[in-house]
Amino acid sequence: MAEQSIGKTVAKLTAVAIGMFAFVFVVMVPLYNTFCEVFGLNGKYSGEKYEVVDAKPDESRKVKIVFVANRAEGMPWDFQPKTVEVFVHPGAATDIAYYAKNITGKDMVAQAVPSFVPARAAQYFHKTECFCFNRQPLAAGHETDLGLQFIVDRDLPADISEITLSYTIFDITDRD
Repeated sequence: MAEQSIGKTVAKLTAVAIGMFAFVFVVMVPLYNTFCEVFGLNGKYSGEKYEVVDAKPDESRKVKIVFVANRAEGMPWDFQPKTVEVFVHPGAATDIAYYAKNITGKDMVAQAVPSFVPARAAQYFHKTECFCFNRQPLAAGHETDLGLQFIVDRDLPADISEITLSYTIFDITDRD
């Protein structure tokens, strides 16, 4: 009798564990992606491709853009913005670069993930060219400049006068 009770308990616990894993992998990932898209976290936003329109920059307004670089735990590269801040007119294309150096003795591949402060600025910050779009291979001991071209939308709300763009770089060498 006790063995039957233990068997039923094990079966119930197994079903609960399977249900929990299904919830995490089936429900939580899309929920997380939606949350990030709504709040502009991890560089996620509507996903619609930005099309540059031929419009003059808004010369009556300047927006301060601050650039930050972070390394994920265990990422052994030097990584920093070459320019810490710029002032831009909404609608004007701007180019800057980040510096990266692989200070290890092995070839590595990295991926950068952006985030914005304030989060709602993400939908108005259009990266037309970005090192974050692709994996960044870098040979042992080598260094490079990682380019970024962006346009701050002319429709940026007037109460946003400063945007911080932060990139965190991750080691993805062994991920494929």
